[in-house]
Amino acid sequence: MTTAERYEGIIGWFSEHMPVAETELHYGSAYELLVATVLSAQCTDKRVNMTTPALFERFPTPESMAQATPEEIFPYIKSISYPNNKAKNLAAMARKLTEEFGGVVPDSVDELQKLPGVGRKTANVVGSVVFHKEVMAVDTHVFRVSRRLGLTRDAKTPLQAEQQLTARIPTHLLPTAHHWLILHGRYVCTARNPKCAECGLREWCRMPVVPVEKPAASAERKK
Repeated sequence: MTTAERYEGIIGWFSEHMPVAETELHYGSAYELLVATVLSAQCTDKRVNMTTPALFERFPTPESMAQATPEEIFPYIKSISYPNNKAKNLAAMARKLTEEFGGVVPDSVDELQKLPGVGRKTANVVGSVVFHKEVMAVDTHVFRVSRRLGLTRDAKTPLQAEQQLTARIPTHLLPTAHHWLILHGRYVCTARNPKCAECGLREWCRMPVVPVEKPAASAERKK
């Protein structure tokens, strides 16, 4: 199977079986998605969604968060992974967003990366979800799934994976394809014990893990 055939098959399957694929983070504005995405690094969306309602009630705007210290933000995100660093980043991010961008989340991926705590993945998520930029955010799920399926080859970094994916996925599908791969990695192609037996992509997968069937129970021993 050629790489082009693999991409065609996988994109076709997702288009048919998952035509709508969206972020599972809860948000009501670009600011809220930016904060939620920063918090989601090495943390589940489920945990982030449990945390952000109280956080956004206390800090509903960039201006309100900009006035807070990391120590004031910490209690609201203490159940999130790396809360100390993330509290510092959120406080600094909100200040820079307020002082240099007038409290408006920039729609440029390059400008987003100037904000503290915002790397390429976070910028691409916000850019694609809120501003419909044709970019591919690569998180741990996307990196793992694209490697297993054979969509990427010998990619050592998220950037290398991003470059390979964007070279072959039609640009208008990139924002959706990001969620295809994330959701597939979250619920089917999991890091441990991937559910290959129920995966619709096995036909095109480069490295399917075939579950080992347990032997049938032995018949009653003969006397």
